Amino acid sequence: MDETPNTQQPVNTPTGGDEVEQAKGTAWLSYLGILWLIPLLTLKDNAFAKFHVKQGIMLTILWVASSILAAIPIIGWVADLVVWVYAIVMMIMGIINSLNGKYWTMPIVGKWAADWFKF
Repeated sequence: MDETPNTQQPVNTPTGGDEVEQAKGTAWLSYLGILWLIPLLTLKDNAFAKFHVKQGIMLTILWVASSILAAIPIIGWVADLVVWVYAIVMMIMGIINSLNGKYWTMPIVGKWAADWFKF
């Protein structure tokens, strides 16, 4: 009985273990402001790095938007504080998950990253 192994992966399972291992060392930089350029330019064909770069770009956009909000007295200051706390928590969680080799999607803005950026 010659059975061929089932090599098909479930849709939500990350693939490419070597690809993840290759990118773990630099993918975490995606969550440190403009440093997302480093994994984007050095690992441009790596899906794991691209995934985290997209989320890092979303965090950068969020930080810029919150800085603009800060110009509005009182309401803008409160909104800026909330956005900064959210962004710092997402940054820390993103770094931890990328170093652990996980495809982790940020709550709220993570799904926008996949929709907005198609590289």
